Amino acid sequence: MKPQTETALAPLLLDPEGPVVVAVGGGHGQAAALEAIQVYAGDISALVSVADDGGSSGRLGPLGIPPPGDVRRCLLALTPEPSLWSELFSHRFRGADVADHSLGNLILAGLSDIFGDFETAVQTAERMLGTVGSVIPVSDQPIRLEATIDGRQVVGQRMISDTVGHVSELHIEPRDAAVTQRALAAVAMADQIVIGPGSLYTSTISALMVNMLAQAIMQAPAQRVFVLNLVTQDGETLRMNGADHLDALAKHVGVTGPGIVIAHRGLLEVPEGHDAVLIDTEDAARHGWRVVFADVVDEQADWPEHDPLKLGMVLEKLAITED
Repeated sequence: MKPQTETALAPLLLDPEGPVVVAVGGGHGQAAALEAIQVYAGDISALVSVADDGGSSGRLGPLGIPPPGDVRRCLLALTPEPSLWSELFSHRFRGADVADHSLGNLILAGLSDIFGDFETAVQTAERMLGTVGSVIPVSDQPIRLEATIDGRQVVGQRMISDTVGHVSELHIEPRDAAVTQRALAAVAMADQIVIGPGSLYTSTISALMVNMLAQAIMQAPAQRVFVLNLVTQDGETLRMNGADHLDALAKHVGVTGPGIVIAHRGLLEVPEGHDAVLIDTEDAARHGWRVVFADVVDEQADWPEHDPLKLGMVLEKLAITED
């Protein structure tokens, strides 16, 4: 049986006349956004969170490198066609001491050890996979998330993600963790900056919390687009609507409009215990955002997910028609 890869779209080549697009976030949501952006972009940079402390990434923490899991997902999302390298990067072990480790994470860790830094390791992996864009960790050091949830102190990306309640405070350690120069350069050159979708606090906001990144995005001339999640997430966003998502962006990292929110409108199977993330145009306008409603759901997915082709068409239209 042919091995499964994490690259969902058919092979695509970037349009050399397309816009320069930066995607900010982490996790599976950012990977879906990157697949969507390949539909129309001429240049792609993925600015990736480095706060993941669960699973294979968490077990590699003692090596002193940023967690490689979200980086690996983005590398695979930007790989235009399956290859032996993409199969290796997506392979996950099932037993022995390496059980549940992703081989791609181990390769990134090994490259970091060989070259002496994680950034060079990621750039080497791009060449190995033949990616159609750049993957840029937002910081060159791992960061730890700390939150106050309903008055309780919660530490770590996984614990915050699993804790139900209102996040009143959120910060990173070390608090002086700075954004990389490559990330700043990508933001400065962008025509369009796509934020999300993905775990609101532990992927999207955590990526934006490194020093100077949110400020650079707010000062950049690029079009800002926030892709709203389809449904609430266990733990961190239960009972939050779309306006609450925008409130969190504004409160914790100072990211507001002017910009566009993409919100789903159409049929949506909402899993039990969750809610569709709905937004009112007037609530969005309070933070300077304009809402574009569109059918962007993947009707074949087992769990509510964005369809990369549908989302890509909406993003392309915005890139063409908006200033």
